[in-house]
Amino acid sequence: MDTDVRQDAFPGELRRWRTARKVSQLELALRAGTTQRHLSFMERGRSRPGREIVVRLAESLGLTLRERNALLHAAGYAPLFAESRLDAPLLRPVREALDSILDGHLPYPAVVAGPHGELIAANSALSVLTEGVSPALLKPPVNVLRLALHPDGMARRVVNLADWGRHIVESLRGRALRSPDPALDALRAELETYLPPAAPPGPDHLGFAVPLRLRTADGELRLLTTLTSFATAVDVTLAELHLEAFLPADAATAAILRARHNL
Repeated sequence: MDTDVRQDAFPGELRRWRTARKVSQLELALRAGTTQRHLSFMERGRSRPGREIVVRLAESLGLTLRERNALLHAAGYAPLFAESRLDAPLLRPVREALDSILDGHLPYPAVVAGPHGELIAANSALSVLTEGVSPALLKPPVNVLRLALHPDGMARRVVNLADWGRHIVESLRGRALRSPDPALDALRAELETYLPPAAPPGPDHLGFAVPLRLRTADGELRLLTTLTSFATAVDVTLAELHLEAFLPADAATAAILRARHNL
């Protein structure tokens, strides 16, 4: 009975994702290597999809590994991608590699975070970002997004909070549009309450390139951020992690960060 229920869910899930991605039946059929007629039959529940076509459809729709597993489940199949604990022996080489990357980024801050901003790991340079932060925000589990924008977090030292914070919130909005997630929506709504109104874009507006301007005892830091995801991961846990690295946007910032680490 459980299998039948999941199979009944597949047509609706397939239509939902195709609509969300704004893809026609013909276009999706071409991407997945099938016919529009076959796809139409699957969406109407007239044809039971095989495991292989479900995998191809999920890939063609650009679903995350977690979403691909869910679509397989809806079609009555077992998950294809494992979801390991980060401390599992299987992921030990990955954890060691991440630690090496974090240490190699010194003297600049870098963190590894989960899909909702959960702090997984960080290098010692993170201290420049957490100075003066309320101890309550540093109690595990730490959320780096909340840490960044909460009034008792980094926000009090961020010179361009309205613009930089809006950049973070809009990035979350884009992720939620692509992969709907109630928890992500709730976090975004919370973060928005911490932000002051953004001024209208002026002649110096940089669009997505919004450097973090952070006050410190040693002077103002100007930091650019880079996000790295593990696009070729075949484990759900690993695929949902991302590495956020902060880079100096000017020579003065680089000098301050090097001096903090005696480099």
